[in-house]
Amino acid sequence: MKAEFVLTVAESKRLIARGVAAMGLVRGRLERGVVVIAAGGTNAYAYEEITGETIDKRCYITGRVLPAGASGAWDIERMGDLVLVNGAPRPDLDRFSVLAIMEEGDVYIKGANALNYAAGVAGVTIGHPTGGTLGGVLGALISKKVHLVIPVGLEKEIPLDLYDVVAAAADPDESLNRVYSLWPVRGIIITEIEALKVLCGVEVMPTGAGGICGAEGAVRLLVRGEPDDVQAAAAIIGEVQGEPALG
Repeated sequence: MKAEFVLTVAESKRLIARGVAAMGLVRGRLERGVVVIAAGGTNAYAYEEITGETIDKRCYITGRVLPAGASGAWDIERMGDLVLVNGAPRPDLDRFSVLAIMEEGDVYIKGANALNYAAGVAGVTIGHPTGGTLGGVLGALISKKVHLVIPVGLEKEIPLDLYDVVAAAADPDESLNRVYSLWPVRGIIITEIEALKVLCGVEVMPTGAGGICGAEGAVRLLVRGEPDDVQAAAAIIGEVQGEPALG
């Protein structure tokens, strides 16, 4: 059986977050181990899905991409990093201090700004001089063999080799305005495709993107599988459809 669905960016974020929360390696470390959810837009949804709490997701964002002319100035207080040890919040720890107790097989969840899906490479925009939510932790994650889970929507797929884009952004040529660095990373990439596979065991193929009337940046997905699995996917997608835009 097959079916086709359109997901807005916010709906995709909710779906991906549900997929992350259902991953075996995440569930295992929630029972025994450490799970870190770094600040970010999609990660704010993962925060809700993993904890079962509803938060003001604007409070869980650091850098943000906005339309030209938008200020993005919200009168809110930013939340601290969510660190879960054996499933319990540890407010005394943040994404840096927790590295001292993380072990092989633990989970660090970090979103991305660009994607080469076929190559399995994501790109993280870097504005902070120390590398933001990635720069201060990546070495420890690699050396300790921590799972880097990267939730990222298919809307962030770029049509060029990401490493070529990284090199172009880093070129020392004169800049008209600020050009941010892009950091290529590899990890366990979770898009809408993987989320529906984890949740329902279906095969997913993107068949289109974009739209109007709020569907700008949306993705069109073809879902295939056993009838019960496709119907389960349709039910989950029906639950996330209508998710309001973040901010």
